[in-house]
Amino acid sequence: MTQATGTPDPPPPADGTGSARAAGEQARPARPPFDPQRTVLAFVSALRGLLDRPLASYYLLLASVGLLLIIGLTMVFSATAVTNYSKGLNPYGSLIQQLGAAAVGLVAFWICQRLPRRTYRAMARLMLMAAIALLAMLDLINLVASLRNQETARWGPVEASDLWLSIGSVVLQPSELAKFALVVWGADVLVRKGDRILQWRELWTPLFPAVGLLFVLVGYADLGTMLVLLAIFVGMLFVAGVRGRVFAGMIGVALVGVILLVFAPGKDYRKGRFTAFLDPTNCSRDDCYQIKQGWYAIAHGGWFGVGLGNGSLKWNWLPEAHNDFIFAVIAEELGVVGCLMVVTLFAVLAYTGLRIARRVPDSFRRIAAAAVTIWFITQAFINIGGVIRLLPVTGLVLPFISHGGSAIVVSLAAVGMLASFARTEPAAAAALHARPSGKWVQLLWAPLPAIARRHRPPDAAAPAAPTPRAPTRTEAGAGRGRRGGRGPAED
Repeated sequence: MTQATGTPDPPPPADGTGSARAAGEQARPARPPFDPQRTVLAFVSALRGLLDRPLASYYLLLASVGLLLIIGLTMVFSATAVTNYSKGLNPYGSLIQQLGAAAVGLVAFWICQRLPRRTYRAMARLMLMAAIALLAMLDLINLVASLRNQETARWGPVEASDLWLSIGSVVLQPSELAKFALVVWGADVLVRKGDRILQWRELWTPLFPAVGLLFVLVGYADLGTMLVLLAIFVGMLFVAGVRGRVFAGMIGVALVGVILLVFAPGKDYRKGRFTAFLDPTNCSRDDCYQIKQGWYAIAHGGWFGVGLGNGSLKWNWLPEAHNDFIFAVIAEELGVVGCLMVVTLFAVLAYTGLRIARRVPDSFRRIAAAAVTIWFITQAFINIGGVIRLLPVTGLVLPFISHGGSAIVVSLAAVGMLASFARTEPAAAAALHARPSGKWVQLLWAPLPAIARRHRPPDAAAPAAPTPRAPTRTEAGAGRGRRGGRGPAED
């Protein structure tokens, strides 16, 4: 009974709702405790299911390169806007240049994605000859200008400046073209030779002389690019199945050549960079300045960075902040988390490229896909290693991220070739033929890849095969008179 009115307490509901609710709560099964092992296994199973899809390689390639390109455009703008404004230039100038180069690169990607294998092999020798001609022209113009003590290295409408050739308003870097040319031409030569590459004399004609000429033309002016070319060449030989003793000899010759190039006359800055790498506390101010400013940027960023656009070392303190030291800007503004994101994307790109090389159905695509992957990963490793003092600074740009027109155009063209290879994986080609896209999509994006007959999916709509009839006596006699014949045609 209540204390105020003396009225009795209301009785419980007659329908038994409260007891039923309590019984339901008791009957409900308890939530199982969190099991980390089961969660990890479920995640791995889901990831494996995604990777088992036919076009997984193709979409992984597009996603990783696309994200790297977006990060690169963002960081180029962040690294150059304030500096350009302080010089009285357009703050968006470098971003506009990079956007223009990316647009040209996407066109090159679209073209290379549509080209069949036979076109690459037909263009291989022409690409190598063009790269060698441009490199020779660059070195010759620079040499003549240095002998005549000219301030500007010019030959008619062509002007040379360190690593670049300017033909009118077009500026290009021939060493970037040399990477792509070496990939295509080297893969074509190795496939043509087949098992003969196990013999030394087959490697000497024409593989070693042509590659050696590339090293000579590139190495004196650009040691970093020569190291990338060397990695590409060694990777192609390894994938092609060259004997191990060939690599032992090549490594010895390469070490001697690199040491000679480091201490070459007229290239004292290389010796200074090497000394700064070995002992950064006792090197000269000029040799250690860029390295130490990069360290300050990394230390300032910490784990999570100071925020996008809020970095201060890029304000005329860190040299080449938008080129070979853009990873230090990423470390300052996005922190360790941002650096790990970039490294993870390159790791995904490496996995995807090697996956494509393992799954494609022919040797040319396999060697070329592995070579392109080695190209990107080696260049990224050398660039990042120089910033974090894992390697000496070489001046190489970070693929898809650093500012540079020739680098991004050629790199996207190589990605287009790799994407065309990804679509020719047997499972991917079968899936594309099983559900073909419309003619306009094939015209505007990419045609259907060629597919081997043994990988073609069954077509339920195909008419039934006619019942074979018994041969006549004349046909049977003619068949017995044959000594042999052709087997079934193969793709």
